[in-house]
Amino acid sequence: MEVFSLIVDGVATAVQPINLMLIVVGVAVGLFIGAMPGLGSVNGVAILLPVTFLVPPASAIIFLAAIYYGAMYGGAISSVTLGIPGASTAVATTFDGRPLALQGRASLALVTAALASFVGGTVATVFFSLFAPLLADVALSFGPPEIFALMLLAFATFVGLGGDDIPKTIFSICFGLVLATVGFDTISGEPRLVLFDIQGFLRGIGFIVLAIGVYGIGEMLWTIEQTRGDVTTTNPKMTAKGLLSDTKESVRRGWKGTWIGSVLGFFVGVLPAAGATPGSLMAYGVAKMTSRKPEEYGTGSPDGVAAPEAANNSASTGSMLPMLTLGIPGSPTTAILLGGMVMWGLTPGPRLFVDESEFVWGLIGSFYISNLVAVLINLAFIPLFVWMLRMPFTILAPLIFVLSIIGGFAATRSMHDIWLIVIFGISAFFMRKFDYPLAPAVLAIVLGPIAEPTLRQSLLLSSGDPMIFFTRPIAAPITVIALILILWPAVKLVRRKRQVVNG
Repeated sequence: MEVFSLIVDGVATAVQPINLMLIVVGVAVGLFIGAMPGLGSVNGVAILLPVTFLVPPASAIIFLAAIYYGAMYGGAISSVTLGIPGASTAVATTFDGRPLALQGRASLALVTAALASFVGGTVATVFFSLFAPLLADVALSFGPPEIFALMLLAFATFVGLGGDDIPKTIFSICFGLVLATVGFDTISGEPRLVLFDIQGFLRGIGFIVLAIGVYGIGEMLWTIEQTRGDVTTTNPKMTAKGLLSDTKESVRRGWKGTWIGSVLGFFVGVLPAAGATPGSLMAYGVAKMTSRKPEEYGTGSPDGVAAPEAANNSASTGSMLPMLTLGIPGSPTTAILLGGMVMWGLTPGPRLFVDESEFVWGLIGSFYISNLVAVLINLAFIPLFVWMLRMPFTILAPLIFVLSIIGGFAATRSMHDIWLIVIFGISAFFMRKFDYPLAPAVLAIVLGPIAEPTLRQSLLLSSGDPMIFFTRPIAAPITVIALILILWPAVKLVRRKRQVVNG
């Protein structure tokens, strides 16, 4: 009952006029930032950080958190309407959101994304409210072996994303892992795979550069090649009745992915340095692996939209937990929020819930309000987002190309990365032409920079003994499950071949 009364007090703080106004403005701004390729919540929060000096510290953090929430919702917009992920957290949404849009079901994809995001954010906020101290202790017990085991589990879901052609899937994963190692070695500090000593490679290959190239330029080239330029864009008619029908269908066909993403995303988000992107990718993989119709994934499954969208919103709330309770940011965006809190004289850590109780519960209360405001704004603007799809492809294709280039330049301000976007786009086109799955390569470059250093740190801790992953109480079961999932498709393939030979 004490927690419930604290939540009520927190919500009361959040709905004070100045805080409510900042939540509405923050969510609206975040929605736009999330939808713009190359921006994302990190850039949005960093750019708007100086603005918050005009308001009290508690209101400032509430405003920045609202931007974070809005950006998580907004990432799905460009993923569905243009096929370009607004941020790395929305890449998995593209897998099924874009096919739905091409089938004339963009409103279904956007409604599913909005509702799943709302459920994911709400479930995570409830978990946050009830179990903050306990989950902080669990997160603190995750060292390098546990983090690597979790990344291995994520890689295990990749195999299921590439279909039955396991060799091509493994090649795609390895290709992504190679790209993830370009730049300076995080442990030794030595440069690696710096092609022709080009200085731009020393910074490594940014994930957003790869994502925009593959899903912006690559998809545009693939569409033009498949249709020879004769593309008939969808011309959906949005009505209140149609929106209600899409809402019912999204609930009926997306509930399982929503709950998988909500729970899994939160617990991945709680882990320091994990964040919303790995959570959304893992949720998509798990949802597909547990689905009765996995073949529908990648062709326009509402469940394939719901799982990553629920997960990235759930993980964004979860990543706040280690920041507030331990002073450890759970994602790049919360690292900026942590810096803001320190600037305003608030010290994150175990004492924060005692010394600054009003601030903490006001922030938690703002999560509930921000989530509600975000889903209402998102649903209200769906007709506008769908209207974008009525543009002829002769206008849409150049627009996608220009947005891809501008988004890539805005993210890095480097012409080197613009050339990489074009190269990755052309490479993705040929990979699709020869039936190599793109998803595992893209996902590998996300988790590679997390998996590699934690693997090496774990082996340093154990003097090179890999049994460290099987002797620690948390890492062991995760590692075993991951290995089973990795080997299972191969077992099924061998069994199928034997049946063909015997039958």
